[in-house]
Amino acid sequence: MPAPLIEFPADDPDRALRFWHGVLGVDLAPRQQDAGSGWETETDGLRLGVHERGKGPGDTGSLPYFTVADLPATLARIAELGGTVIHPGERWAICRDSEGSPFALAAA
Repeated sequence: MPAPLIEFPADDPDRALRFWHGVLGVDLAPRQQDAGSGWETETDGLRLGVHERGKGPGDTGSLPYFTVADLPATLARIAELGGTVIHPGERWAICRDSEGSPFALAAA
C-alpha cells in the first residue's frame, strides 16, 4: 500500500510551496494532468500535495488521502460504520469519519 497522501489547500500556492520546501526540504512538482491540479511530491515515505484553495469539500483544511483496493466497497462500509461520504467519485472520494473528521480515499 502506498503512503497516504496529505493534501493542503492554499490561498497562495507559491507561498505554500516555499513553506513546505523550507520546513521539510522537499520540492513539489506540478501534477500530471490526469491527476488533477496542484503540486505533489513523494519522497522517503512522504506523499505531500498542495492545490489552490477552491470551494469544494476538500478545500477547508488539510486532507489525508488513503489508497484502497475497492473504492465502492469501502464507501459502503463508511456508512455502515457511522461515517459520511461527502463527495463520492469513481477514482477518489471525500468522506468524514464517525467523529466528523474529513479524509479522502483514492482507488488503487
